[in-house]
Amino acid sequence: IVAFWGLETNFGGYMGSFQVIDALATLAYNPRRAAFFRAELLDALRIVDQGHITPDLMKGSWAGAMGHMQFMPSTFRRHAVDYTGSGRKDIWNSLPDAFASAAGFLSDIGWQRGELWGREVLLPDDFDLGLAGMQTKKTVNTWADLGVRRANGALLPEAEMEGSVILPQGREGPAFLVYNNFRVIMGWNRSINYAITVGHLADRIIGLPEIINGHDAAHTPLSRADIKKIQTGLNRLGFDAGPEDGIAGPQTNTAIRSFQVDQGLPPDGYASPDLLERLQNTAKD
Repeated sequence: IVAFWGLETNFGGYMGSFQVIDALATLAYNPRRAAFFRAELLDALRIVDQGHITPDLMKGSWAGAMGHMQFMPSTFRRHAVDYTGSGRKDIWNSLPDAFASAAGFLSDIGWQRGELWGREVLLPDDFDLGLAGMQTKKTVNTWADLGVRRANGALLPEAEMEGSVILPQGREGPAFLVYNNFRVIMGWNRSINYAITVGHLADRIIGLPEIINGHDAAHTPLSRADIKKIQTGLNRLGFDAGPEDGIAGPQTNTAIRSFQVDQGLPPDGYASPDLLERLQNTAKD
């Protein structure tokens, strides 16, 4: 919960300065996601009507996320808690309410107490990169039989718990074996990088070690425009990357893998600057 708090608001240092009702009314007018934001606006008005906060103090992000944990109004209505018994669910000024609300939300979407979110692992040189990704789930014992080890090279513990191997920076970066609680974190925010950051920050808070491997991987981030170029290039070459929206989701990653296999490259599905250059050169040819 402290890790979520840190990522969402810098431990309460910045919770947003937008008037939430004004922001949601503006976004509800935009046809791109009007239905979603209209529903959020109505939920925000209900929160005010129930006396949890006054309109002038209901502040948050430009997209309507509010309080210490940056709940959307719909999340507030489903999961917010009056932990202090004040009669108000105050996620803006009461850390007990905010933390209890976060705990309730995570529990409601499937968090299992006592289970890890995941761990850094070391992959064997002959690891089948086609197995990497959230779509493939195997038991810890099966991954161990495939040569996956702890980050320091030690054996994985014997366990029948299922997990997925993910490579957020491709084959050159660190590898992680992630479990059900990782998927729960992604129920809060769908970004794999966000979920790894929450998990790793939580580990560091309780004194677990830093990430060991992959520090020499290329760290140059691609812009949304660059990812659109990758999607456009893949689609033109017949590899279905889906909508050219600048978001490297599962469909884009699958298309990248198919292109990499076609080109005789290691199929890690990672959208990198080298991949963009390769696609552009292939299009010229």
